[in-house]
Amino acid sequence: MAEPERPRTEQRMRPAPLLFEPAEAGADPEHFFDLESIEDPRELLARATELTHAFRAATDRSVEFQAIAAAQLADPRRFDRLTPALIAERAEWTEDYAKKMVEFGRDLLRGGAEKR
Repeated sequence: MAEPERPRTEQRMRPAPLLFEPAEAGADPEHFFDLESIEDPRELLARATELTHAFRAATDRSVEFQAIAAAQLADPRRFDRLTPALIAERAEWTEDYAKKMVEFGRDLLRGGAEKR
């Protein structure tokens, strides 16, 4: 489970683009973004590091979008709002984590636009 909070003072890193793999390559368990074909260890380290940064950045953004969605689903103004327990069930979280994510999402919705 990713932590919902991170310091806003850190600058967002521009990750390397994640290239989608062809379906036949994805079926091969040894194939991963063509890393197995890189023979130069320097190049392999550089590309693997780029992918690591890209996946971390994607995770951070995904968590923010999860939090925003959780806050929207829990909004008391919605006639069909969900409880933290129901949100937790849908997202496969604990109820406590869902409550934290709802609050994090509310924070993002209140002031996230000017913080970015």
